Amino acid sequence: MLVQSDNVTEVGVGLGQLLLALDATLVSLVESPRGLDVPVRSAALIDSDDVRLGLAAPAGSADVFFLLGVPDGEALRWVGKQARERVPVAVFAKRPSDALVAAAAAAGSAVVAVEPEARWERLYQLVNRVLEHHVGGAGPADDSGTDLFGLAQSVADRIHGMVSIEDAQSHVLAYSASNDEADELRRLSILGRSGPPEHLEWIGQWGIFDALRAGGEVVRVAERPELGLRPRLAIGIHQPPAAARRPPVFAGTIWVQQGSQPLADDADEVLRGAAVLAARIMSRLAARPSIHARRVQQLLGLADTDAASDVGAVARELGLTVDGAAALIGWDTIGARHPRLSDVLALSASAFRRDALVSSNGSRIYTLLPQTATTRSVTSWVRGTIGALRTEVGVELRAAVAAPLNGLADAASARTEVDRVLDSAERHPVSMGQVTSLAEARTTVLLDEIVALVRAEGRLVDPRILALRAEDPVLAETLRVYLDSFGDVGAAARQLRVHPNTVRYRVRRIEKQVSASLSDPEVRLVFSLSLRAGERSA
Repeated sequence: MLVQSDNVTEVGVGLGQLLLALDATLVSLVESPRGLDVPVRSAALIDSDDVRLGLAAPAGSADVFFLLGVPDGEALRWVGKQARERVPVAVFAKRPSDALVAAAAAAGSAVVAVEPEARWERLYQLVNRVLEHHVGGAGPADDSGTDLFGLAQSVADRIHGMVSIEDAQSHVLAYSASNDEADELRRLSILGRSGPPEHLEWIGQWGIFDALRAGGEVVRVAERPELGLRPRLAIGIHQPPAAARRPPVFAGTIWVQQGSQPLADDADEVLRGAAVLAARIMSRLAARPSIHARRVQQLLGLADTDAASDVGAVARELGLTVDGAAALIGWDTIGARHPRLSDVLALSASAFRRDALVSSNGSRIYTLLPQTATTRSVTSWVRGTIGALRTEVGVELRAAVAAPLNGLADAASARTEVDRVLDSAERHPVSMGQVTSLAEARTTVLLDEIVALVRAEGRLVDPRILALRAEDPVLAETLRVYLDSFGDVGAAARQLRVHPNTVRYRVRRIEKQVSASLSDPEVRLVFSLSLRAGERSA
């Protein structure tokens, strides 16, 4: 089993800062030969199978490793092997042996002892949250608005209590530092364990959860010495209602456990403000794309990258090879949009290719298929997907295919080209099929963009065409058809449903009115562009 964090960035959070956020309730530092300022950018969970079979490249390049039930002998061999390839910043283990500590320290890795009762998945989630808050590719301004750990510690410092923030299912999202006054309920909650049954039964009997869900007032929980419970304050976190005349949505709870020091006199007021801030932060975190999603956006040129070399780094983080042919598909809806269309397309893409990457930007959705040399199977899958979603979901899609690409470095420019095709198809839906390639759409897209430039720059539209269209629309339409028919009078007459002599007569009138000969190729080009620009503006 292997689970790896997506939280990889260039700077990282210092090991000491990470351990402070996790708190002594969960972990304690045993050895740190390189100090506490070594940056941590990613984390991986590994078990005996990973040690025996080896790690994939992205997981092997993680900075910290959590050893899940790995016997001491296997752990020692793994530390030695990993040190030869890439020295980990730290190794997390429950009850690490003296031999493991010595081997890791000799290799230059810190050793962190994990509380034996802690749940590994809870520790892993908390580490991910710390990395997400502090190093998830966001700047300091973004960090300040999405850091639940920072909020918890700020509240704790302000009102002199120990704070934890939970979601609606009572899972701990963040917490402040603890001391030896933390009671059993707080300790077990942070460790990811259920509280003692008698604790939960008592809280339920007194309707505390009901009160937290019902409103935004602070709830007081009295001390219960016989249960080992210290006094607490709590307040519900509520998101704005999803629709008018609907109640606010319960999103979680802020708990404050009191120690020997009394809580601040204005603790209630501070908690009410904290609940508002927590709701905003949770909403922003839910809306903010994951690190994985942002890395895919970087590949597609939808997020900022500092240099072309970033493509290689991003690809390695995603476990992809930069070289090798690839394919990119851009999707857009025709008519009504399905609210979960991105997820639906991701399911289809993952079934087609396990390494498929999906990203979105506004109404557009993009599927990147690494290591794809042939276009026939891709086009067939795209057509099948459009048909399936039309039948099963009732959504009509249009797709533009860019393939093959000369590696992932071309993905961003291909996405720009795909957008050009979809933009043109949106303006002129009858000009392209539902599935088209860049090569097939090239002429249509270029002509559409040239005409758009002419239309936008009014002085480029021939004033003689403007006058002809205003004074005699029939002659203007005859000119358009005649030019589109390459001067073939018979073909123009059939399209206009008139006699060929009528077309000849109208052409002579047009030449006289505009004072130009339609046998001149430059005149035909300027008139054709001006007519098309006029049609699109109309």
